[in-house]
Amino acid sequence: MTQAASLETHMFPCLSDNYGFLIHDPIHKITATIDTPEVTAIQNALEEKNWSLTHIINTHHHYDHAGGNLELKNITDCHIIGPEADQSRIPGIDQTIAHEEEFQFGEHKVKAFHTPGHTLGHMVYHFEEQSLAFVGDTLFAMGCGRLFEGTPEQMWSSLNIIKEWPEKTQLFCAHEYTQANAEFALTVDPDNEALLKRKIDVENLRNNNQPTVPTTLSIEKDTNPFLRANDSNIKAHLGMSQSSDLETFAEIRKRKDNF
Repeated sequence: MTQAASLETHMFPCLSDNYGFLIHDPIHKITATIDTPEVTAIQNALEEKNWSLTHIINTHHHYDHAGGNLELKNITDCHIIGPEADQSRIPGIDQTIAHEEEFQFGEHKVKAFHTPGHTLGHMVYHFEEQSLAFVGDTLFAMGCGRLFEGTPEQMWSSLNIIKEWPEKTQLFCAHEYTQANAEFALTVDPDNEALLKRKIDVENLRNNNQPTVPTTLSIEKDTNPFLRANDSNIKAHLGMSQSSDLETFAEIRKRKDNF
């Protein structure tokens, strides 16, 4: 568990490779789950922390992110917040949030950003004062979401929104994909010393069944090839020195899809 200016967070594994996240404001005694990947795991985490669920904050509509909405709402009568651009696909939604809209979670200000790419309605949530963000399936440690609905242009634009945040920002990604992502990253960025070192660190964590999430934006900017499509070394390695950053990003995403 981490605690930042009275906002407590609790992370726990769900399904085969998802992470669940609870956030808790002890002053107002409110608790949100970021997405609803697995109802039983969420209920067990709530019981462990002795917290009562008051909110669901959804990043996108995929079943491993919103599939538990209605069951949890029926049990707890919680308030469901989700992306305006995807409201028709978020079960039980009560409150829609638009791009760059802010809302309060107890004492804490949350700013939402529409980040299409993985899905057309995907939203990420930035708690700037606490230097943390929940990025769903837009960004992973050393990876990014597969483009199920959006275009490379949309995803590159979405990632550049995240790149503008302070580098100390903790990024809570929704899946444990890091070890496989590191293997791929080295195929497009093989001379990156920070990446080579991080791959070893990640292997040590996973060999000890430890999570690689959260990561930080600083680490991702140094080692995540999807944030580094503007890097001259990556472009040279791909034979794309004259290509745009977007063209390079699209090529990296294509290669990852076939990796």
